Amino acid sequence: MKFIFKGYRSDLKKGEILFNFQIKGEGNIDFTEEISFPPVTNQIPEVLLKSLLNNLMLILGISYWKLYCPREIVIENNFLTRDQTDFWNIVYTKGLGEFFYENKIDFINLVHFPFVENGQNPIAFPRKDRALLGLGGGKDSIVAAELLKAQSKRFDLFTVGISQIQEEVANTIGKKPILITREVDPELFELNKEEGTYNGHIPISAIYAFLGLMAGILYDYRYVIVANEKSANYGNVEYLGEIINHQWSKSEEFERLFQSYIKQFITPSISYSSPLRNLNELEATKEFVKYPKYFKVFSSCNANFKISPSTALRTNPQRIWCGKCAKCLFVFISLAAFLPKKDVLGIFGKNLFEDESLFPLFEELIGVRNFKPFECVGTPEEVKEALRKISGKGEFNKTALMKHFNNL
Repeated sequence: MKFIFKGYRSDLKKGEILFNFQIKGEGNIDFTEEISFPPVTNQIPEVLLKSLLNNLMLILGISYWKLYCPREIVIENNFLTRDQTDFWNIVYTKGLGEFFYENKIDFINLVHFPFVENGQNPIAFPRKDRALLGLGGGKDSIVAAELLKAQSKRFDLFTVGISQIQEEVANTIGKKPILITREVDPELFELNKEEGTYNGHIPISAIYAFLGLMAGILYDYRYVIVANEKSANYGNVEYLGEIINHQWSKSEEFERLFQSYIKQFITPSISYSSPLRNLNELEATKEFVKYPKYFKVFSSCNANFKISPSTALRTNPQRIWCGKCAKCLFVFISLAAFLPKKDVLGIFGKNLFEDESLFPLFEELIGVRNFKPFECVGTPEEVKEALRKISGKGEFNKTALMKHFNNL
């Protein structure tokens, strides 16, 4: 069995690119993923556009490669040099770490991208001095937006797919985002239901990074900004001698690799960075609570952002906090460390500290059971620091979870 990157067809004036992939075995399985975006009127150097789309094809292919994880990878009209394959071998291996762990796959020496000796130089071209900020709808991108405002930076927003939450947050920020949509091939979801295929977590932030780079190139931005803190550097569990990190594609390691890759192989004219990199989750929350206008519109709960065949429009559930996941519990704890009880309950609609069914997740968050949940949450030390602050304030000390923590 082999996985083949077949190529793409693009129409920038229409705002559409179709990427083609194939799994070749006893029978061939073909996939097409469509990326849509506002029509492009700028003139993009042809060599630069080709380099951009070739690389975007490789990151999008990760969703389809992981169905069977074939050792043989083929890139038709291959453009990769040996140095470039180092990047892609790392991105597929570390970015899929959680997926390999959950499916008990031996990833050692599994991923080997093919290369050719000839390469091309990166293309420099003039850029407007402005930034493009990825908007997720949670507290971190809000903090990044307010930081850019405070610094009087010129910036706009982009989203991959759109939800009511993201729309309301964007409106509160005061900007209309550039909307990029992914139409994942429906065959992927059908195959995910079959025995003999693998399914699981992908490094979605790496995909968003490349889509942000695409938007920066197509719409004339010098900076692509994301809102990732240093807490993302902390892994979850060891597997086959490697630390598995759910947030690897939000980590400083990925950020530096991606920065270097863009500069060396695509263009030195656009940078990728996070202004929150020196903050941990609690420090970012402390900044967020300075902006109460967002309290009723933001959400960090992933139940609002399910991947489906189309991300053109994702509707918002009635309740923007499910109240049952590790992310909800972590954000509840973080906010309770800095806000009065009434404000926290006003955001969530209920007191998660009273929900005894959350004991297992609570113990994972503080590091006394299993390992840190596979979610974008802070470290056990950060959680315990937040809980000590909450305990000191006393407002939640009669609740089941706080009693449990205070008795440890």
